[in-house]
Amino acid sequence: MNVAVMGYGIVGSGVAEVLAKKHDSIAKRSLQEDLSLKYILDIRDFPDDPNAGKFIKDFNVILQDNSVQIVVETIGGLHPAYDYVLACLQAGKSVVTSNKELVAEKGDELLATAKEHNVNFLFEASVGGGIPIIRPISQCLAANELDEIAGILNGTTNYILTQMITSGLDFDTALKQAQELGYAEKDPTADVDGHDACRKICILAALCFGTHVCPKEVHTEGIRALTLADVGYARSWGGVIKLLARAKRLDDGQIAAIVSPALVKNSSQLAGVNDVFNAILVRGDTLGDVVFYGRGAGKLPTASAVVADVVDCARNWGKNRMLLWDNAKDAYVRDYLDYETAFLVRAKSVDVPAAYADADRVFGTVQRLIRDGASDSEFAFVTPADTERALRAKLDTLLGVKVLSIIRVADY
Repeated sequence: MNVAVMGYGIVGSGVAEVLAKKHDSIAKRSLQEDLSLKYILDIRDFPDDPNAGKFIKDFNVILQDNSVQIVVETIGGLHPAYDYVLACLQAGKSVVTSNKELVAEKGDELLATAKEHNVNFLFEASVGGGIPIIRPISQCLAANELDEIAGILNGTTNYILTQMITSGLDFDTALKQAQELGYAEKDPTADVDGHDACRKICILAALCFGTHVCPKEVHTEGIRALTLADVGYARSWGGVIKLLARAKRLDDGQIAAIVSPALVKNSSQLAGVNDVFNAILVRGDTLGDVVFYGRGAGKLPTASAVVADVVDCARNWGKNRMLLWDNAKDAYVRDYLDYETAFLVRAKSVDVPAAYADADRVFGTVQRLIRDGASDSEFAFVTPADTERALRAKLDTLLGVKVLSIIRVADY
């Protein structure tokens, strides 16, 4: 059985490396006589690469070669990845991908196409990198009704926040450090603005709740606006700030889904997840909370997850594994303003005692916070829980107060 890899970046080259180094054990586990890399598709040249003789530039070579039965897509983005993957599935080839954008946007269609052609579309590496999560949710936790899933799903933002919390670096300095260490891209937009985490929670929500979730339906905020003042008040409250991606099943058939900075208590299993590590908390009706923890990215950890899917495709050749979810539907994701939460509010006023009294009047009793180095005009408090819509409306009625930041409070 032959494999083709499309895209020879960090993950694609890692897949080729793992397939070569672990060839004999991988072939044995795949229950095939052989499992070998035949082609690598990339527009660039790699004349000095150990796999130099396997490079091609024409996708049709892979598509028309019936001896290639499993295709690994690590190109990234939607196009041409989507077109190539769809064509491969329609041609009766199983596909493995690490491409979170592809799965988040087109997962329902590609899974249905795989079923139609009795092949498989697998994507373990698209969410947790080297952390096994797709397979445990779809198989090991099948006896549970999964009610909620939340996680730290982006190593770049978690590293930046860790440096802000533990080293007192401001956002810009921590980001620069992350870029110098290779944890952040030159253009960090997808990470620091929350888009990467959004795509991942969409995949996890679809898997847990059975219906496709479009990224555009999920309210997403990043960490650019966070300051050391916010970190200080979080510490005073007894917790830390994490970029959390969350999805929850609601009683009326809708789901709540959001990506945003959030306060978590120091006692939370998520509070101690630092640096580039990720953690995913799954809440089930019979098992309670289960946390999956590890490096969410990296060449070889991600490649190992991809190769595990390749082996799974080989072992299940000729039968579809029935990993499916329904197509997206209107009004499936509830408006985030109707979610219940509490706020940490940082603000300023020329009369802080009067502002606190007004906050107590508007919200009921608020929890007052202090931090070292605050100016005389700065103050902060945590509200009681209410819908976000109601909390924001109440904030608008405060007299003589300028709100500087709002951070949601999580219950994990």
